[in-house]
Amino acid sequence: MKTEIETRFLDVHKAEIITKLKRLGAVDKGEEKLHEIIFYDNNLTWLAEHTFVRLRKNNHGVTLTFKQNKEQKVDSAQEIEFEVSDMEEAKSFLQAIGLTAYRIVEKYRHTFTLDTVTIDIDTWSKIPVYVELEGGTVEDLKSVSRKLGLTWENRFDGDARFVYKKYGFDFDAMRTVTFDRFE
Repeated sequence: MKTEIETRFLDVHKAEIITKLKRLGAVDKGEEKLHEIIFYDNNLTWLAEHTFVRLRKNNHGVTLTFKQNKEQKVDSAQEIEFEVSDMEEAKSFLQAIGLTAYRIVEKYRHTFTLDTVTIDIDTWSKIPVYVELEGGTVEDLKSVSRKLGLTWENRFDGDARFVYKKYGFDFDAMRTVTFDRFE
């Protein structure tokens, strides 16, 4: 399992961030719509353990990810991720081994790279746009956040569940978080 080093900056102005990234020479990898299914164990103990399996489809293919982030800190997420060839077959497999397809999610993600950091500008249903920085070290993230004019002390280290909670939504109770359905 690899440690993921990432953080978020909430309620950003997307156009301003994109302008800054382009001015800094960041590589624009484009925007795409991500479709995800989040799986938990059948008795939902993983919710409290901040553990899940994610099946994600984007323009490049399908990935399967096991993720655990008990501490919700910039350097506490553990992740195993790999490509799979078929989303429906992977979903059937996960259900056959006893996991529950708990939540359907979609979001738009505009991705850039700058230095050694991946910058994802995420647009979700019902909450303000936020930026996620992911890189090899905390210092790399701090460096890019400074370049973008983002104050490190104002970062948000919680995952999407906690972002939604910050805006008053009980994400754990939600089964569909899309642009067409929000329940």
